[in-house]
This record gives sequence, structure tokens and C-alpha cells, in this order.
Amino acid sequence: MTGMPWRQAVVLGHREETKTAATLLLHVEGQPAAVAGQRVEIRLTAEDGYTADREYSLARAGEPDRAEITVQAIDGGEVSPFLVEDIEVGVELQVRGPIGGWFVWRPEQTEPVLLVAGGSGIVPLMAMVRARRAAGSKAPFRLVYSVRSREEMFYRSELRSPDPGVDVTTVYTREAPDGSRRPAGRLTVADVNTGGWPPDFAPTCYVCGPTGFVESVADMLVALGHDPHKIRTERFGPTS
Repeated sequence: MTGMPWRQAVVLGHREETKTAATLLLHVEGQPAAVAGQRVEIRLTAEDGYTADREYSLARAGEPDRAEITVQAIDGGEVSPFLVEDIEVGVELQVRGPIGGWFVWRPEQTEPVLLVAGGSGIVPLMAMVRARRAAGSKAPFRLVYSVRSREEMFYRSELRSPDPGVDVTTVYTREAPDGSRRPAGRLTVADVNTGGWPPDFAPTCYVCGPTGFVESVADMLVALGHDPHKIRTERFGPTS
């Protein structure tokens, strides 16, 4: 990120996603339009001059001067609890980005796409789903979303009625809703095989979530016969 400038930003909107997560819409003067899958760095400055920087995936791409992020509050975190619980519309902060060029989906891509999300790892993958819709793309998408419970699911109403050509499979790991065909439990090879594409369709696979989840899913995809060169991963640690 050498030479990438910090830009002044102001909070335009704040929306609750779950009891511990929120989506923020920021106006960032002069920021280029992002590509789906990219992220930005947020800087908060305290009255005494202390600064704290954190990177967050963009939940939506394609619009200049805008940054939309969804933040999961981390217990004991310096930045995320403030962004989720305390920040107000009109607050100013600094933003740098967009960042990243590998873990991205572009509308000119026409091959099948498999998205596998663990928890808040859904954020950059949701940006890809939204970018597909905005571009009128016909690329077939399948999303496998592993989440603890329905209450912790991001973008619940939007994913309940997905776009044509986007198939969504939700795997609940701790508590499954009444009537679920699958009992609660960790994501398995069978889930990825059933909810994903056959390897001979040569999909591009995007996997995002905690480090252990991402490594496990990448291993599953390779074991199922997917080309390792078409598996793109983005991971975060427990304190990110």
C-alpha cells in the first residue's frame, strides 16, 4: 500500500445486521470505484492522537466515493465494537483503499463461481453477488454459507430470495432452525460437494472466513478434484 493515500470519510448510514454486527455506509471523497472482493483500511483517531487501523472487506463495490463495510464486533477489540455499537452518522474518520487484486470477481468473468463463506467471511462474497446483479451477469453462482445460527446470519432477507442464477446453501453449525433437513454441525465435504459445482465445470472458487475454516475448505475442494489454481482464499484471524 506504499503511496496509497488516506482519505477523509464521513459516516452516511449505520444499519444493524445482527446483534453483534453492523453495516456502515461511508462517503470517501476521491476514492476510486472498488472491485468486488476488495477491502479498505479504516483509521480511527482518539482525542489524544492515538490511532488504530483495521482492514475490512467491502460489502458492495462499483461506486466511486463510497465504501460499504459490514463489521463483526470482536470481544475486547479496539475498533470493531466502536464501529458496531457507538459510531453515529456524521462521524468523520480516515479510509485507505481499495486494496487487493487477487481475491476479486469481475463482471467479464463468465465461468461458474463457487463462493464458500464462514461466518463474517460472507462480506466480500456478498459484494460479488451484488456485483453480478448490478452488471446483469449471467455467470452461474453457488454460495455455501456456514454460520452458527440463523440469528448470526448476515444479509438474511437478501439471501432468502437470491437472484436468478445464484443458488444459496446455508449450513448451520450450532443451531439449525426448526424444519431444517440438515442437523446443526460443522461444514463437511458432503456439504461442499452438494452445494458446490462439479470440478469438471471448472469453477473459480472463492473461500473466506477464519483461518482454520479456509484451510479446511480449500483441502476439501482439492480432495473433490478442483484445480488448486482456481481456488482463491481470504482469511482472517480471531482478532482481526
